[in-house]
Amino acid sequence: MKKYWIISCYIVLAVLLLLLYPRIGKFQYEYQKGRPWVYETLISPIDFPILKSEAEMLREKEERASEMVDYYAYDPSVAPPVLERFGHKAVELQLDEELTRKLYEHLDEAYRRGIVSDFGGNEQSDKVVFIKRDKRADETPASEIYDLARVLNALKSDLAYEYPEMEVDSLVRQLDLPSFIVPNLFFDENTTQLVHREAVNYISPTKGMVYAGQLIVSEGETVTGEICEILDSYKEEYRLSYGYSGSQNALLISHLFLVLILLAVFFFAVFFLDRSVFSSMPKLLFLMMLLLISFAGVSILFRVDQRLLYLFPFAVIALYMSAFFRDDLSYAVYAVTILPLLIIPENGVELFFINMVGGSAVLYAYSRLSRGWLQFINIIILFVAMAVTCFVFKLGAGDFSYAFKATEFLYLGINALLSIVLYPFVYLFEKLFGFVSYSRLRDLSETTNKLLKNLQYKAPGTFQHSLQVANLAENAAREIGANAMLVRVGSLYHDIGKMENPMCFIENQAEGVNYHAGLTPEESARAIIKHVDDGLALAKKAKLPAIVTDFIACHHGRSVTLYFYNVYCNNGGDPANKAAFTYNGILPRTKEQVVVMMADAVEAASRTLKDYSEESISALVDRIMANRFDDSQLAEADISIRDINQVKKSFKTYLMQIYHARIAYPKRQKPTA
Repeated sequence: MKKYWIISCYIVLAVLLLLLYPRIGKFQYEYQKGRPWVYETLISPIDFPILKSEAEMLREKEERASEMVDYYAYDPSVAPPVLERFGHKAVELQLDEELTRKLYEHLDEAYRRGIVSDFGGNEQSDKVVFIKRDKRADETPASEIYDLARVLNALKSDLAYEYPEMEVDSLVRQLDLPSFIVPNLFFDENTTQLVHREAVNYISPTKGMVYAGQLIVSEGETVTGEICEILDSYKEEYRLSYGYSGSQNALLISHLFLVLILLAVFFFAVFFLDRSVFSSMPKLLFLMMLLLISFAGVSILFRVDQRLLYLFPFAVIALYMSAFFRDDLSYAVYAVTILPLLIIPENGVELFFINMVGGSAVLYAYSRLSRGWLQFINIIILFVAMAVTCFVFKLGAGDFSYAFKATEFLYLGINALLSIVLYPFVYLFEKLFGFVSYSRLRDLSETTNKLLKNLQYKAPGTFQHSLQVANLAENAAREIGANAMLVRVGSLYHDIGKMENPMCFIENQAEGVNYHAGLTPEESARAIIKHVDDGLALAKKAKLPAIVTDFIACHHGRSVTLYFYNVYCNNGGDPANKAAFTYNGILPRTKEQVVVMMADAVEAASRTLKDYSEESISALVDRIMANRFDDSQLAEADISIRDINQVKKSFKTYLMQIYHARIAYPKRQKPTA
């Protein structure tokens, strides 16, 4: 049954990935400027435009921005009343008719060309402006336009030339000539800014054509900057046009096989590193969901704008995995989840390495900097890791200035920020999938929490035993690649039921006190066995996660309280009556549960040793482990003989370090008189 739902999940995921896959072909050539063309001679099969590079587009925009052309609006209603008023003034002063006519013509010509209030002293002979007349904008040299001072000076100059005997300044004052020079051209700021923006923004993206049958690059030829631009243009044309042709079926088959290969790599990554994932539907669905999120992010952003892929926080996927799974599994599956970067976008190699390096850095850093404000240092670490990788790739493109392009680095900064800001969603996944994160386990491992403080207060001997079991088991868990933090938490809580009746257990009894004196072996066994049920009740009340309470239920498995059973048999009891002396727990299934069971038994037994030599400790560990095998306590455990041997070796080494021989300090002799 389990096999069928796994297959069903894979089929559904494959269909979703196939639907998300962009229906375009991937360019079949990989090339780099300065490297030889390793493929056959490439002849253009189609006509396509040569695209300008981003650097060229930026340069043209900067040039356009520096070439602003001013627009002026011409007001035809200004001149007529002014000229009419001038005529009345000339009649009133009884000016010579010829002089009046010449002045009138000069003023009329100035108004026809246009008079501005002031050029600001910036007019140049080669500057051009546009004058809007009757819904038309005519290009006019700035030199043909008058300002107020220029009109007056021109009038005075002409009068002085034609009438050398005349007092020109006196005539100007008499006529009040400046009052008849009024601006009729007005600077149109809105039109100027609008046209300027359009000129800057609407720059042709192309600079030539390549026609079908034209040679692009020959086999073995070095890819120069010019050839690289043509290849980039051909790639863009290919990307835009392919998929709408008759190759749609072939494209679909290609995408199907790529999806199946991706899922196969995902399957084997999980299978070889932690096949127990396939036994847990929530775990498998969670990993599949992260793969789907990554694939969807790549596909959607690729359709919108490939540059946005620098913005997508892939590293947070690595953090989500590391919150619930071992580091080796998290790292491997993360590498699989970002494989879509290699098969969908054109610059996939660069994007894959940027996010692989970033994910590696943040996995390492977050395990050490995850508390309080320190976790925000991960933003800097992640950004630096991705930015350096991006810089190296840009630098390798051959254009040093392009390596410092700000857009991608801004996106990477936002990427790093989002990766840390989105991490708290791990607590939502914890609830949705019933997981226990490493953050929660770390909190549970603190001996200052209420349950462990009660254990320390009510049953101090048991508390010390639990600490020793935690140290012993955690060390062994690391040796076999098990979840060391989970093992430590399971060890700390496995005996919490003993606080309900602490005097029942020898480690809590004061000297000369024997709780079991006067009790029958059956009654003593019942009191001992009860600590498992008491522990489960306390764990439920404290709302401990199920993954932790399982350690309480399985740390004795279905073993026998051998001491009281032997006393019972020695007193004439029926050896077949084992039920009264047997724990009603569950058998350990995971490596972590096996390690805690073994560590509990070994630590308790080690206290009975009289001789702490290497031989006696080794014999003790071997005997305890053999007893668990012989008693079928590991019948359901997913652990190998190799791992068990590693655990035994770890136990022996740790116990030897604890019980090493001490040096006897010599007594100080009293000085002789």
